[in-house]
Amino acid sequence: MKILGICSSPRVESNTNYYLNEVLDEAKAKGADTEIIKLAGKKISGCHGCYGCVEAKKCIIEDDFQEIYNKIVEADGLLLASPVYHSCITPELKSVLDRMGFSGRWAKNEMKETNKSYDWKGSVLSGKVVSPITVARRAGQNFAFAEILLWAATNDCIIVGNTYWNVGVAGKGGSVNANEDEEGIGIMRRLADNMVDVISKLNK
Repeated sequence: MKILGICSSPRVESNTNYYLNEVLDEAKAKGADTEIIKLAGKKISGCHGCYGCVEAKKCIIEDDFQEIYNKIVEADGLLLASPVYHSCITPELKSVLDRMGFSGRWAKNEMKETNKSYDWKGSVLSGKVVSPITVARRAGQNFAFAEILLWAATNDCIIVGNTYWNVGVAGKGGSVNANEDEEGIGIMRRLADNMVDVISKLNK
C-alpha cells in the first residue's frame, strides 16, 4: 500500500506540511508505505492547453512535473494538501492537478472527431483513493477544499470521508503553530485510519 502526500505550501517547513505528516506518520504506523513531495522550490508550469499529451500520452512540458506524475501513477492513495490563498489552493497545486488530470486522461483515451461522443476509458487516476487537506488561519477552507474534491470526482478517483472536514486552523501572523491545533491533529489521524482502511479493502 503506497500513500503519497503532496504538500503545496511554498514554505518548506509549514503548517500544511505539519498536518500532512500527521496523516502520513499515522498511516505508516498502520503499515502503509508513505512518501511526501514538497512543491516548494520546484519548477512546475501551468497547463499550456497545447494538447500535445493526446499524441504523446504524457505531458510534453519538461519540468519537475514529470517525476511527480510518475509517483502519482504508482500510488494507491493520494493526499493533496494546500494552504488557503484567497479561498483557493496554491498555484503550484493547481498546476499539478490540471496537468495530471489532462494528460492522465489522454494517456488512456483517444481524441474523437467533433461530431462523435466520448465513452471515456478511465484515466491513470482511476480508482486512486484521494483526500484533500486544507489549512487556513480562519476561513476560506470550503472553496479550496471543494476545488480538490471536484478534481478528484471528475478524474475517476475514490474520495475518502472523515468525521469532519480535513482542515487545519493555524498560522496567525505567519507563524508555524499547527502543533497547537489539537482538534485538527485528531482529524488528520482519523483520516489516516480511513485511508488505510479503504485501500486495504480495495486491495483484497
